[in-house]
Amino acid sequence: MLQSLRLKSGPPARVIFGHPWAFLGEIISNGPLPKSGECVELIDLKGKSLGSGLWSSKSQIAWRRYSHRLVSLDGPLLDELILASIRRRENKPVCRLIWSEADNLPGLVVDRYNDLLSVQALTFGIDQRLPQIIDCLKRELQPREIVIRNDASVRKLEGLDNSITTASGNPLEPCWMKIGDIEVRVDLMGGQKTGMYLDQIEQHARIAQLAKGRRVLDAFCNQGGFGLACAKAGALSVLGLDSSEEAIKAAQLAAERNKLNAKFEVANVFDWFGANREVTFDLIILDPPPFARSKESVDGAMRGYKELNLRALRLLSPKGILATYSCSHRISDEMYFEVVESAARDARRQAILLDRVSQPSDHPILLNFPESRYLKGFILEVRS
Repeated sequence: MLQSLRLKSGPPARVIFGHPWAFLGEIISNGPLPKSGECVELIDLKGKSLGSGLWSSKSQIAWRRYSHRLVSLDGPLLDELILASIRRRENKPVCRLIWSEADNLPGLVVDRYNDLLSVQALTFGIDQRLPQIIDCLKRELQPREIVIRNDASVRKLEGLDNSITTASGNPLEPCWMKIGDIEVRVDLMGGQKTGMYLDQIEQHARIAQLAKGRRVLDAFCNQGGFGLACAKAGALSVLGLDSSEEAIKAAQLAAERNKLNAKFEVANVFDWFGANREVTFDLIILDPPPFARSKESVDGAMRGYKELNLRALRLLSPKGILATYSCSHRISDEMYFEVVESAARDARRQAILLDRVSQPSDHPILLNFPESRYLKGFILEVRS
């Protein structure tokens, strides 16, 4: 039997309308609060059950729903949810295999790199259940190795320590792996996030279709995903920019490994645009890190996105293409579209919208959970 907690009276909590979180200040208990990691039922003001969730005594997000039913996550349900997530991506050898609340496993992230898995436990309750999770993943997928990337800063909010280990206990060396049409060096123990960014793989291929015979600028290129794909597709030239020396080194190594004509430089993209106002490109990709990490930073982020798109549009040749993206979940599709419209107006460039894109299906959007809807992009063509 699960312990039950109630919502406080006051302004309606988002959890009433389907959001999977309840905050500590929204919940009342007539007795001792649960221990972190326990499975807890939440009840609304009318006595209706809002489902079962994992409790955290440290985080302000105190309750995270994993089921609308009154059921413990321990035992069969945990395996069932993992298997359901795997089946939804069974035809994707490189993908996000499990994505936290969007797969009813709050705080669990699993990325698949062919026969390797990278696992993150971001909540206390999921961290407690890692042994069962690892056993299930081994049983169902027989991976060569599982890397446990428990180094995310949000773990501190749950009272958890940070570490990077493997299921076998042995270190895993970086390896070359084919992702899409490109061989890339994958470092699951030392790379960014769970090893590398997987959410733009489909867009790499999409933009590469437009690259043949074009001069390409890949801004905020990270490990060169867009630029390498464009070079492979026959781009006339490729220049990738990123402030991370490690990312640029990985991009250069991949260009050499794949025998591609692509150049990568360490640079602050804003400063680079300011110092290179006379050059032109036929295709520019803007894929920056999130600018809006909090509510307070939204206005500044909007100004940053505006300036970035303005400078890019000014460097585009006639009939040039801009592929521009935002991964800030606090910036909606319409907000970002308004930014791009404003930038085009100020740049005095007439452009048509070729496509508007979102995150891939292995990063599912959970309705009533705006935090799961983060990636948006627009592909534009400047008229001559």
